[in-house]
Amino acid sequence: MTAGGAVLHATLDDNPTARDFAALLPLTLPMNDLFKREKYAHLPRSLAAGGEPRSSYEIGNIAYWSPGPDIAIFYDQDGEFIPAPGIIVLGEIDSGAGALQKYDGAVDVTVEAAD
Repeated sequence: MTAGGAVLHATLDDNPTARDFAALLPLTLPMNDLFKREKYAHLPRSLAAGGEPRSSYEIGNIAYWSPGPDIAIFYDQDGEFIPAPGIIVLGEIDSGAGALQKYDGAVDVTVEAAD
């Protein structure tokens, strides 16, 4: 995953929603900031259901929010809960998610599968 000048390594979970997301790769998305805790973008299509919906998140989560259909990358924690229907965690940034914090507004994020 590349965000501006930052290169971040991530691991996708093994669930149907994450596998469907992987089928979209490579993908470049203009991601906007939301609540100074996450970057989000609208996906080109909805993803398959199958992951466990949650109302909480952790720093480094890569998550799918189905009403969008949006993807979010959480770089900070504000203690708030995610409204219904919740998010499905697609995977985790292995380290360095805080690097997204330096981009106050939009940043292009490219996600591609590692060899």
